[in-house]
Amino acid sequence: MSENNTQALPVVAIMGPTASGKTGLALELAAARPCEIISVDSALVYTGMNIGTAKPTKAEQAIAKHWLIDILDPTQSYSVAQFCRDTIVLIEQIHQRGHIPILVGGTMMYFNALINGISPLPKSDETIRADIAQQAQTHGWEALHRELSDIDPVSAKRIHPNDPQRLSRALEVYRSSGKSLTDWQQQKGPACPYAITQFAIAPAERSQLHARIAERFDIMLKNGLVSEVEKLHKRGDLHEDLPAIRSVGYRQVWQYLEGELSFAQMREKGIIATRQLAKRQMTWLRGWPEVIWLDTFANDNLAKILAKITP
Repeated sequence: MSENNTQALPVVAIMGPTASGKTGLALELAAARPCEIISVDSALVYTGMNIGTAKPTKAEQAIAKHWLIDILDPTQSYSVAQFCRDTIVLIEQIHQRGHIPILVGGTMMYFNALINGISPLPKSDETIRADIAQQAQTHGWEALHRELSDIDPVSAKRIHPNDPQRLSRALEVYRSSGKSLTDWQQQKGPACPYAITQFAIAPAERSQLHARIAERFDIMLKNGLVSEVEKLHKRGDLHEDLPAIRSVGYRQVWQYLEGELSFAQMREKGIIATRQLAKRQMTWLRGWPEVIWLDTFANDNLAKILAKITP
């Protein structure tokens, strides 16, 4: 397919912080137009993790076909490169069926790599990663963040000390290659060949988002989040350092099951961690150059999307 043809085909991205209403808006669009939804969420790829990820229900998935949901066991990892490869293939296949692909989620590094091109980072080194984890246990992530500030101030400014996954990866890249993550990221590969109409949805007031986050976490607890994590905990082949178990909510419940936190502490830390995730997502989005902002509580969001994608 020529580049001109791919540019003409509609692709919609609905981005936003957690609990902002992305799924509901995507389902509205899918009810109005023939669409298929591609999940842009690093936790929804895992089986057995439904409540804590706010995974679309079977009824919601029946409204439109969903992709990149329940494709991996929690022992496995899913790289940014894999996401980009899978998504570009899916977009083409969805267009061939005469449908509109909707990219929905809040994993901003996935969106960034897809839209702007992926950097050719060195492969993961388990020995170096284990060494970083050990140092974090001994000295704390704050100390490792200071180390990153010395070797890669650009990445350190972007990566929060409370984001161990990305912080560990940035240090691992430098220790394994001698080049900073920023240096590697300047060597971008090709971006997605499709023009993506990008929307971001969020409440106008931060307090409204915080209230939605707390309410949703309590609903997850009521709906059986602890039992869900308990099943994962009893398997015996999962541990806290896996990307799946590091997911917001799951990590805090895991620590509760390990006896490290009381139920009240788990709930509080789960809500705080979700707020911190939302803050990082909003920081990414505020720097996004071509995004069209929508208010969570507005009643014309669907109309605004349709106006942009309808010839």
